[in-house]
Amino acid sequence: MNTDVNTSGDRERCRQDLLAIYQAALQRVDGRQAVYRWLKDAGWDACAVIAIGKAASAMMHGALQALEEKLRQGLLITRKGYADPRFVSHERIIQLESAHPVPDESSLDAGQALLDFIAMQPGDRPLLFLVSGGASSLVEVLVDGIALADVQRLNHWLLGSGLDIHAMNKLRCRFSRIKGGGLLQYLSSRPATALLVSDVPGDDPAVIGSGLLYPGMQAELPVDLPEWLAALPATTLPAAVDATVPHHLVATSAQAVDAAAQQARSLGYSAWTAYPQLTGDAAAQGVAFAQFLAEAPPGVHVLGGETTVRLPPNPGRGGRNQHLALAAAWEIAGREDLLILAAGTDGSDGPGEDAGALIDGHTWQRALDEGFDPASAIRQADSGSVLEATGDLITTGPTGTNVMDLLIGLRQPNDTA
Repeated sequence: MNTDVNTSGDRERCRQDLLAIYQAALQRVDGRQAVYRWLKDAGWDACAVIAIGKAASAMMHGALQALEEKLRQGLLITRKGYADPRFVSHERIIQLESAHPVPDESSLDAGQALLDFIAMQPGDRPLLFLVSGGASSLVEVLVDGIALADVQRLNHWLLGSGLDIHAMNKLRCRFSRIKGGGLLQYLSSRPATALLVSDVPGDDPAVIGSGLLYPGMQAELPVDLPEWLAALPATTLPAAVDATVPHHLVATSAQAVDAAAQQARSLGYSAWTAYPQLTGDAAAQGVAFAQFLAEAPPGVHVLGGETTVRLPPNPGRGGRNQHLALAAAWEIAGREDLLILAAGTDGSDGPGEDAGALIDGHTWQRALDEGFDPASAIRQADSGSVLEATGDLITTGPTGTNVMDLLIGLRQPNDTA
C-alpha cells in the first residue's frame, strides 16, 4: 500500500483507515451479537430478562433473537436518548429511560421499577440480567438517611475527582441498597444469571455496574474526602445474602483491541497490542502516547482502558478522550507520519454527544488558525470546543456496547519530522 502521507489526500486516507479500525472494534463487542452468541446454544427455558446500561437495548435485542418466545417478560433500562423505537410498545418488554452520568428522579423510579419487576415474576422463573456500563447511574435505591441531592452532589464530585472507577464505585455502593450485591436480597431465591459487557479495568464483576448482583464493593471510604462527603452516613448494607449468581463476560476491552488489530492488518498495516491497559491522567497519557508513537515501529498501535480527568471549576466542553487527544496534538504538531484516535466505545465522551477525536500533525496549527489557544483549552478542560473547530471530533451516536475507551495510533514508515 502507498505509505506516503505528505499530501492532504493521503492524510485523509489514513484518517479513514483509523475510523474503519475503530468501527471494526465496535462491531466485535456489539451487545446484540455478544448476547446472541452466548445464548444461542445455552439451552434456556422460559425466563424473564432484565437489561440495564448504555448497551441495554442492543443486549435485549440479542436475548430476544436467541430466546424468541422463551423471553416471557423483559425490563429494559437505558440512558435517556438511547431508547430503541422497536421496544416502545413491545407487548412483552418494558423500556425505561433514565439519567446518566448523574442520577435523578428517573433513576429512583427505575430502581423501584426494577424491584417491582423482580417481585412480580413467579418464584421459579429464571432471571437473566444483561448489565453494561452506565448501570450505576441508571438505577438506584437509596439507603436511609441519604437524599437524592446527596447522591447527585456525590456523582458531580466524582466526575471531576480524578478517582478511578474502582474508587468511585466503592463510594457509590456505600449509599445504595442495590449496589455492591445489594440486589441479591430482592431475588427471593429465584434462579438468576448475569451476562456482562465490561466497562472497567480488570473486568471485575463487582465493579461493572457497581456489582448489583456481585458482593465485594463494600469497603472503607477513600481518604481525603471533602467534609460534606465524609459527613454523609456511610450506611452498612444488610448482611450478605447466601446466594450466588453466575456472571459471564460476553464483551470486553481485550476483544475490541484484538478486533482493531485484525482490521489494521487487513488494511495492510503491521499492528501491535501488547501494551498495559490505559489508565491515569488523560492529558499526561496523551503526551506519553504521542512520544511513544514517535519512536514506535511503523504501523498501528492499539490500547484499551480508561483515563481520568481532574476538572477545574467551570469546565468547558469535552471528555477524557478529547482531553487526551488535544494534549497529544501538541506533541505531534508538524509530524506528517503520525495520527491518533481516542474514543469511547459507547459513543460518548463526557457530557456531550461526541465519542472522542481523531487528531493528526496539523490539528494544533488548525486550532491556532481558528483563533483558539489550545494550551489554554486543555487547562480549562475545553478540548471539545477546539476539536470541533479543527474538524477532528468523532460522533457515532449510541453504539450498542461499552467496553471503555480505545486509543489507536498510526505511524507511517516515512518519518518527515
